[in-house]
This record gives sequence, C-alpha cells and structure tokens, in this order.
Amino acid sequence: MEYSIKRSARRTIALQILPDGKWLVRCPYGMTGPEIEAFITSKEKWINRHTQKAALSAKAPKFSEAQLKALTKQAKQVIPSRVAYYAEKMGVGYSRIAIRHQHTRWGSCTSRGNLNFNCLLLCAPPEVLDYVVVHELCHRKHLNHSKEFWAAVAEVLPDYASSKKWLKEQGSILVAGLMP
Repeated sequence: MEYSIKRSARRTIALQILPDGKWLVRCPYGMTGPEIEAFITSKEKWINRHTQKAALSAKAPKFSEAQLKALTKQAKQVIPSRVAYYAEKMGVGYSRIAIRHQHTRWGSCTSRGNLNFNCLLLCAPPEVLDYVVVHELCHRKHLNHSKEFWAAVAEVLPDYASSKKWLKEQGSILVAGLMP
C-alpha cells in the first residue's frame, strides 16, 4: 500500500483515505518509520474494508438533479407519516420536518423539536428509515447518546443494531451518489 506521511504536533497516529483514493498517515513529529509500518500492519483489516468501500463508492450511480428532486418529493410524503406513527407510539411531540439531501447526516433533531431527514433514506430498507425516525424522536427525550437514549431506541426497535450497521456499511455508497 502506498501512502504519504504528514507529521505535526499531534499526539496520536491516524490513517486517512483521501478523496482521490490515496492514503495519508498523520503522525507525531518523533514517530519513526518502523513505528508507522507497525501501525499500518495492525490496521490491515480496516484498510482492506475501507479500500473496498471506497471502490464501491466510486462506482456508485450518481443522482441527477431531477432524481434528487423526485426523491425529495416522495420523502416529503413518506417520512412525515412514519414520524407521526412513531411519535404517537412513543408519546413525544415535534415541530417541523425538513427533507434534505445531505452528505454527512441521515437525520437530526434540534432542541426545539425540528426534525431533519435525508431524502436518501427512501433508498434504504424500510427498517433503516424507521430506525432513523425513532433515533431522532428519541432525541426529544434525550438530547444526547447516553445509555438512556439507546435504551429508549431499543424499547421501540429492539433490533435497531442491524439498521445502524446497515447505515455504517452501505450508507456511504448511497451518499456517494450525491457527489459530482
């Protein structure tokens, strides 16, 4: 594996894949070549997984503006009904719902109860959409990711971990479709 090194006043070593697919090692000034090599060797599984993910993302079909507009329109019909269903089931309220096509978030919840969702959720399995809805509604009770928050998610969706895993493993491929 080819990589470049960027040394700085940092305390830890990190490995990063750049948008062009090249690897960058960020490390402290005093770190030696053999220490860097040992770190890279210890991260072999992680490197392989992320190399494959980057290759899949590069091949992901790109969404046109018309497709994103249609997906957003459809999401504005589907997502509010899922939010209403789970909000009633959970006994929580919310303010407004916004649908966007974001590169980094699947959903968010403000302290005022405004909910934001990524239109790409409609390209995910239905249980993943429901997980994100429940996740954001649980923030109406807990504005953090504490044990209590995750217990509230599990109370509504006991098998939420599989949806969380799907987003982690497959979500970047969907988001890659937003890239030019």
